Amino acid sequence: MHTELFTFMDYDALWNGLFYPLFRLIFSISLGLAIGNIIEALHWGRFLARISSPLVRMAHLQDVSGAAFTMAFFSSITANTYLAEQYEQGKILRKELYFSNLLNSTPVLFLHLPSLFFLAVPFLGKAAFWYVGVIVAAALFRTFGTVIIGRIVLPPTPEGCVTCELDDNAPKSFTEVLDRVRTRFMRRIKRVLRVTIPVYTIVFVLNRSGAFTALNDIVGGSNGLLPFINPQAAGVLVLSLAAEITAAMAAAGALLTEGTIHAKEIVLALLAGNILSSPMRAVRHQLPTYMGIFPPRLAFWLIFCNQGVRAASLILFTLLYYFWM
Repeated sequence: MHTELFTFMDYDALWNGLFYPLFRLIFSISLGLAIGNIIEALHWGRFLARISSPLVRMAHLQDVSGAAFTMAFFSSITANTYLAEQYEQGKILRKELYFSNLLNSTPVLFLHLPSLFFLAVPFLGKAAFWYVGVIVAAALFRTFGTVIIGRIVLPPTPEGCVTCELDDNAPKSFTEVLDRVRTRFMRRIKRVLRVTIPVYTIVFVLNRSGAFTALNDIVGGSNGLLPFINPQAAGVLVLSLAAEITAAMAAAGALLTEGTIHAKEIVLALLAGNILSSPMRAVRHQLPTYMGIFPPRLAFWLIFCNQGVRAASLILFTLLYYFWM
């Protein structure tokens, strides 16, 4: 124990294990967030929206559902509000509302995908490609599954214009792009730093003192609740459940820097936390918004179907990653 404390207090250990990696991480995060915000500000989602019309038609969705799908590339609240209005006016049936809401989960993911990817890379390195890749693969699987089932269940629709009702709020000038990038960057980097610095430091201390191994009896290890989770990675899983993804990634980055855990184990822990936190995410983020847009009973079932399908697809692709990667 005294040896561990001495090692922890050693200047070289602090610099190489904490200060230098943390400085390098903050620089990488700042650069990545700036790049991601530039991509978002330039509205890369508009390109995706333009090429999505055949997909909407293939799912037998009407123009109003297709317009909501393209709106979701920019704002999920706008898309859901638009769907609620069309449903109240009788332009779409409840069955199509469910399919449209499920289909909209993919544009919402792609809306924030640049920021997620460029945030994950500094923390996870090459493991970020696997983590983001599994999430994207599950989302695409949900999308094509919804399209196929919709084509079977929903009646064919007449030809129309899917993107005509989409409000074009893309930036009009380079100055407007810079303003959006600066505003979003400052808001996000403050939040990231508030989480990253203390979490990274705490994880460094806990890992040096051997505290993470105690989680083996609860979550990871052969006798734990989730035996495929490494004991050290169990801490990342707990943070995924208790906090935002930034905290879990900060912990994962600290463990990877220490070199005591493999990238695959970190990815599995992050994915497990993502899946298990679905109910909490639904209550914290979706429930207040949905209740204000849809009737309470309908809002509950939309959230239940949305999160249920999302969790099922993530479980499937997490298992594929676990067994074959």
